Parts: sequence; structure tokens; C-alpha cells
Amino acid sequence: MDDISKKSMILRILDYFIEKADDQKAKELMSELRSQLHPIILKMKTTLENEGAAVPEGFTKKDVHLEAPKLWDNGFDIMLCRVLKEISMGMYVLHLTMAYRQDIIKLYKDMSEITENFYGHFTQYLLDKNLYTPPTYVSMPTATNYIGDEDYLKGTNIFGKKRPINTVEFGNIYRTIETNITGMQLLNGFIQTTKDEDVKKYFMEGIQLAKEIISEFSNILLENNIQPPATPGGTVTNSTIAPFSEKLMMFCNYLLCAFSLGGGGFSAGFSLRKDLQSKNAVFGKDIYQYQLNGIQLMVSKGWFEEPPKMDV
Repeated sequence: MDDISKKSMILRILDYFIEKADDQKAKELMSELRSQLHPIILKMKTTLENEGAAVPEGFTKKDVHLEAPKLWDNGFDIMLCRVLKEISMGMYVLHLTMAYRQDIIKLYKDMSEITENFYGHFTQYLLDKNLYTPPTYVSMPTATNYIGDEDYLKGTNIFGKKRPINTVEFGNIYRTIETNITGMQLLNGFIQTTKDEDVKKYFMEGIQLAKEIISEFSNILLENNIQPPATPGGTVTNSTIAPFSEKLMMFCNYLLCAFSLGGGGFSAGFSLRKDLQSKNAVFGKDIYQYQLNGIQLMVSKGWFEEPPKMDV
């Protein structure tokens, strides 16, 4: 059920981005993605109807305003689509582990294939346009070693000197910074166009949280003489006309929070420096509280569809 809300939200975002795209390649990629997602949503709805279940409303054409001027420029449409596909990949893998019906398993396999393909296309587009820079190259290891000192796990030795981060830790930190930069650009556009003061205040709190996360993890990279990720793309125009409803904007932010929580948990689990684990735990607590505040705000506005009850 919840997947219909997510997919219909993505369709509405694609509708707007396709309408405003001034780069032909970006328009073709997003149009092709939309053409493959639309029948998936219809299949989901048909499956529910055949089971006698109510179909969620999700997001409709009333949640997107195609006549609104362009709000983001310089490749942001593909940047956000890439993040949304990153979220989808993780969710499909999780849902596959919970599915038992063969038709549902096939559905998630099909969606996984679509998502993986377009995630690759979006990444290559951003690299080709120099809107993203590849992560720092590292020298290849020349030998296999085992950790022989518990100081490795502490992250510091008796003199308080931190060990360099390893490649797994670097990958997690890099992704965290990169996605929070995109999230900040998204919220800047939302803040500029929303008329609801409660929603605007909530998005401003999200901007501040993203800044703290970017700052903390960028400092860790700089301590290791590594350039933090930065992108010349994804600028916000001066438009003050909202392309999306507040309901859609809040739900999109809710998804990004869930993605951040999952990513932070993964980073904490696979980081071997205790200070990195602690930072992820602290930010996880902050993100959770921020997301909870957002859910409460959506409920108070009548914007959050209730998941089906376990009526057994």
C-alpha cells in the first residue's frame, strides 16, 4: 500500500521535472523512467483491487502544479531522481525479504531492475555533465592484513591521535555528505515556495540539521586530508511559486529522513572507529526526532494516510 504513495509521489515529481527540463538527455531519461513506472503503479492497484482491498489515494495531479516556473536548475532534477532511486533500491531489497507470493516477488524484482538501470544512467549523466565529481582515488592494497590492536577500534591511541579512516568508512561518510547536500538544495526550494508557516519552519529545522551533518563529516575527511564532496550543480532559482503541494513536499522529506536513518544505521554498523559510530548514533537520534516531528505535523494537517490494520 505504502509503495503506491511513494511511486505516485515520484510520478508527480517526474511530471514537473519533465515539463521544465531544458536538457534533452535529462528529459529523455526522466520520460523513460516515468513510462516504466506508470504501469507498475497500475499493476499494484489492480493487485489490491483483485484482493478486495482499498487503493491508497497517494499523490494525484492536484499535488503538482506544472504551470509553476522552474524552481531548481543546473542538473538538480537528475540529482534528486538519483537519490530517489537510491532509496528505492534499498526498499525493494528489504521488501523482497518480506514477500512470499510469487507475483509480489516478481513485482519487486522488476522494480529493482528498473531502479538499478536508471540509477546507473543518472549517475553517468551527472558525471558526464561535470555536476558530480567521483570520490577520491586510493592506492590499491599490496597485502592482506589483520587488525592486531584494539586501538584500531577505539580510533585513537594512548596519545589521542586518531587513526586514518579506512575505505569502508570513507564510502559511508562520502555518501552521507553527498545526499545531505542534495537534501539541503531540495529544502531550500521548498522553503522558498511553501505558504504554510508550520511547514516552512519545519523545513528550516531540516536545513540546520543537514548543515550540522555535512559540517561534522566534512571535518572528518579534512582531518584525513581528503576533499569533501561538493557539487557545482543543483541551484535554486528565484521562483516563489510552489510546484508541489505541501502534502507532497512533507512526504518527500519524510522519505529522505527514513533514508538517512537507514544509511546512518548502516554507517554505524560498518564503521570500526568508535567516534564515527557515536556520531552516527547521535545524528540518528536527531534525525529520528526530526522525522517524528514531521509525521506529527502531517497527521495534524490530515496529510498522512494510515497503513492497513492487521485485521486477522
